[in-house]
Amino acid sequence: MSCIHNSPLPCFSASYSSFPRRNRCASFNPRVHCALGGTVAEPKSTTSTEPLLLNAVRGEDVERPPVWLMRQAGRYMKSYQIICEKYPSFRQRSENTDLVVEISLQPWNVFKPDGVILFSDILTPLSGMNIPFDIVKGKGPIIANPISETAQVDQVREFVPEENVPYVGEALTILRKEVDNKAAVLGFVGAPFTLASYVVEGGSSKHFSKIKRLAFSQPQILHALLQKFTSSMARYIQYQADNGAQAVQIFDSWATELSPVDFEEFSLPYLKQIVESVKRTHPDLPLILYASGSGGLLERLASTGVDVVSLDWTVDMAEGRRRLGADIAVQGNVDPGVLFGSKEFITKRINDTVKKAGKGKHILNLGHGIVVGTPEENVAHFFEVAKGIRY
Repeated sequence: MSCIHNSPLPCFSASYSSFPRRNRCASFNPRVHCALGGTVAEPKSTTSTEPLLLNAVRGEDVERPPVWLMRQAGRYMKSYQIICEKYPSFRQRSENTDLVVEISLQPWNVFKPDGVILFSDILTPLSGMNIPFDIVKGKGPIIANPISETAQVDQVREFVPEENVPYVGEALTILRKEVDNKAAVLGFVGAPFTLASYVVEGGSSKHFSKIKRLAFSQPQILHALLQKFTSSMARYIQYQADNGAQAVQIFDSWATELSPVDFEEFSLPYLKQIVESVKRTHPDLPLILYASGSGGLLERLASTGVDVVSLDWTVDMAEGRRRLGADIAVQGNVDPGVLFGSKEFITKRINDTVKKAGKGKHILNLGHGIVVGTPEENVAHFFEVAKGIRY
C-alpha cells in the first residue's frame, strides 16, 4: 500500500496485458472506563464468525484488539524488494491483478494480520478521471498538467472504477477468497482535498501554496474540483465493497495543512458527503478515516460520520479516546519509529497503547505507515506481541 508520498517511487506507464493473469472468478450502551477517565461503549457479546476487526469496530465482545499496519504490504519486506527488482515500476506493480494480489498477501502469509489491505495507491483513479500522472524515481508523483482553471476542472471526468481500474475489483475478489474470512480485507481511497492537493500542486508539496492560493482567491474552482473527487471516491468505495472489501480507509493525508476553519470549508463537507453516500448503499461497511497530524481536528474528523478515526502517534491514545467519545472506534497509534527499537521497547509501547485505548472498539496499528528500512524481524515481533494480548 502506498498512500502518502514522502519518498519517491519509480513509475512505469504501459499496458499490462502481457503479464500473467489468473482465472477470475440507537440503543442504550453501558460504559466502561479506559485510561485517563475516558469511556468506551460496553462490548456486546457475540458468537459471530466474522473477522475480528469487524467485530471490534462494531463494539462486539472481542478477546483482544485486532491488528494490522498501514503500508504493511511492500516497502520493508525482502519478498517485496525481490518483486521490485523484476518489476521496477510502482504503477506496473499496482495496476496488474496478479502482482497486486501477490504483494497484498505477502504480510498475510508471514504475519497473519487481522486486516489485509489492498496494495494500491490513492492516485490510482487519476488516469481514469482524465488527469495524467506518473510516479517518477527520485521525484515522486508528477501531475502532467496541474489544475488551476475552470476549463481544466471541466475536463475532469467522473471516475468509473469498473471500467478504469478493473484490476482493483479483480484483486479484491481474489483476496477475499484467499484470506477466507480469517482477516478482514481492506480497501482504501484518497479524500477529496488530498487528491486535489496533488493535482493542483503538481505533486507532493511542502507549503501547499498553490492549492491555498486557489482556495483563498478562486474558491469556486477548488469546490468544483472537490465535488468531482467526492462523487468519484464515493463510487470507488462502493465498487471496492461490492468486490470484496470488508472495510475501507479514507486517507485525508494533507487536510491537516488546513486551519480548522478552512478544514470546515474545503474538506469536512466533502468527507460527510462521501460517508452519507456510501452509508445509503452499504450501511454496514465500516469506514476508517486517517489524517496525519490531526490532533487539532479530532472532533471534526469524528463529525464526518465514519466508524473509526485513525490517530497518528502525536496524539495520546487516552486523550484521543476522551475527545472522540464513547461511540466511535479508534485505530492506532504506535509511532512507526518504535519498530526500530528493541523488542522490549516495542512490547512496552504496544501495551501502553492498548491500555490507554481501553477494552473494545480499538484497532491496533501504527500512527503512520511503516518506514522504509524497518527490520522485518521487529515487525514480526510487533504482530506476535499484539496477537498475544488478552483483555
